[in-house]
This record gives sequence, structure tokens and C-alpha cells, in this order.
Amino acid sequence: MTVANKITFGRFVLTIVYFVLLGLCGRQADSTLLYIAFFLFLASVVGDGLDGYYARKYKQETNFGRIADLFADKILICGSFVFFLAIPPLAAVLPAWMVVVIIGREFLVTGIRSVAEAQGIPFGASGWGKTKMVVQSFVAATAVFYAAHMSHIEWATWTLRGLMWLTMVVTAFSGVLYVIEARRLFKAKDI
Repeated sequence: MTVANKITFGRFVLTIVYFVLLGLCGRQADSTLLYIAFFLFLASVVGDGLDGYYARKYKQETNFGRIADLFADKILICGSFVFFLAIPPLAAVLPAWMVVVIIGREFLVTGIRSVAEAQGIPFGASGWGKTKMVVQSFVAATAVFYAAHMSHIEWATWTLRGLMWLTMVVTAFSGVLYVIEARRLFKAKDI
């Protein structure tokens, strides 16, 4: 197991602990648990950058690592938004349909990538896909911090609502761009 793959595995373990904490705080929105969850989320996001850095720098890119890294990212982000629906201050600013859009986009793009790669067509992350991940990570971290410390502040609530809309728009837009690119690639290959 390469260093990059060990970091990815560590991220997955951190994500599980993070979800346990979100689940435990639940309806009470326990600020201590949310505060710890916030730092676990940040550690997992930093780990995402580190595993990619090590894989590229030390030429440790593996098929397992590519799949595991993508899996860890999707579990962290999609799971976060699902758990947010069970935490009252976050459920108040995050409509369930936005979570469906976020998860639906992830399933769609993963499906497109699978079909493309099965046909031997490389279909990596685009600039918009990476931007989407950065926006989602920033907003998820902000949401956990908000639930722990700022849910009683009106301007913070409005700011988080705006950030949730930004996340949804960037997520949907990047998904549309993937569909357009896939259509172009698949048309050229007669798939």
C-alpha cells in the first residue's frame, strides 16, 4: 500500500468518525460534537490534497488510489449533506431537494465516467469538477461551524443560505458540463 493510498484510507476512517459525531449530535446540535466534527472534516479535506500530492510527486498513482480517492470524496460530501438534514439549524437552510441535486449529480457523473472508461476514453475531473469539490467542501465546513456556533445570528443564517444556493448552482452547472462533454466524446466514438 502506497503512502497516498494510506492517506486515502485514513481519510475514509476520519469520515466515518465524522459521520458518527454528526449522528450523535443530531437534534440537539451539540456544539462540542459539531466543533470536533468540523476539525475532522477539515483534516479529511487536507488529506485529500495530500494523497494527490504524494501520488503525483512520488509517482504512486494507482487504479485503486484513483477509485478510493474518488469514493472517499463522494462519501464525505454526499454524506455530509444528508446528515445536515437531521441537524435542525442546517435543515432550516438546506432544502432536501438540494441534497437530491447534489447526490444526483454525483451518481450521473460517476456513471458517465464508468461508461467512458469502459470504452477506453479517459474522462478525468474537469476544472469545473474541481471547483465544485472546493465549493462543496468550503460550504460543508462552513455549515458545520455555523451549526456549532452561529445559528442564532441572522446574517450568518442568510449567508449560509446563499452558500447553499451557490453550492447547488455550481454542482448542477458542473454536471451539465460533464453531460455536454460526454455527449461530444460518445458521439465521436459511436457509443
